[in-house]
Amino acid sequence: MNRRIGIIMHGVTGRMGMNQHLVRSILEIRKQGGVALKDGTRLMPDPILVGRNAAKVEELARKHGVERWTSDLDAALRSEDEIFFDAASTQLRPKLLKRAIAAGKHVYCEKPMANSARESRAMMEAAEKAGVITLVGFNYLCSPIQAFAKELIERGDLGEVFHFRGTFDNDYMVDPSYPFTW
Repeated sequence: MNRRIGIIMHGVTGRMGMNQHLVRSILEIRKQGGVALKDGTRLMPDPILVGRNAAKVEELARKHGVERWTSDLDAALRSEDEIFFDAASTQLRPKLLKRAIAAGKHVYCEKPMANSARESRAMMEAAEKAGVITLVGFNYLCSPIQAFAKELIERGDLGEVFHFRGTFDNDYMVDPSYPFTW
């Protein structure tokens, strides 16, 4: 048995929203036939792409075979879709998330969710009052490459670390002979 789950995907014409969330996550899950739940149900994401520039959103939808798209965020928020995802401008995010919460949508967003701890707490309280779940995508906290770097530092293999800068893409490779437990 399949169960559709509607996801309003806002801000997917940008690099992070398109590559990380639409292409590598939602579309990949769809290609694999959805997510298998313990009860045997397969949860199938059904995205609607939303953005300010209708031509860009339409082109993205066409390119990736996504049937639903719009430049009308209000209409998307009135839909029966259950989840609001946001990867648009950080400065716009608090207002967008507040609108989604007020519309009764569960929220998943890129980081940060707000510009201050006070603003984040207000959104958390609004979500609790509305009975919706909010989640911020700290997607690199537990990734294998992050754990590997942490282990190298903790073991002292790198000496004293004064500065670190990382880039994250799917092309990194760690030497499989290195003594690390994945």
